[in-house]
Amino acid sequence: MPYKSQFIIIEDNLIDQFVTKKLLKKGLDINPIYIANNGREGINWILKNQPQNSLIILLDIQMPIMNGFEFLEEFDRLPEDLKERTEIFVLSSTLDIDEIKKVKENKYVSDFWTKPFRLEILKNAFLEV
Repeated sequence: MPYKSQFIIIEDNLIDQFVTKKLLKKGLDINPIYIANNGREGINWILKNQPQNSLIILLDIQMPIMNGFEFLEEFDRLPEDLKERTEIFVLSSTLDIDEIKKVKENKYVSDFWTKPFRLEILKNAFLEV
């Protein structure tokens, strides 16, 4: 099934990038999938590409240069119409209760998933995307 949304993975870990991309491609037939190695690259990609359709962001929290929380602060400064077309799913292996709470309370975050996550989580989330 073709998806109208564009997908970007914002993640510094190459193995997590590979696994997440593979799950999206093989399990949900999503292509292309864009990769940013940190929040700064993610913001730059969004500004450069200005997606016209909806945008799905899979965001890690702990990254160098610009972490997930800093990304969310920068995302808040983007144009409203772009923010309205975007869904952010945070993927993290953190066990820090305060970090998890902070993620779940962010108005731009649609859901928080603990790594590693299963294909069923992606299917349920993107079934109607």
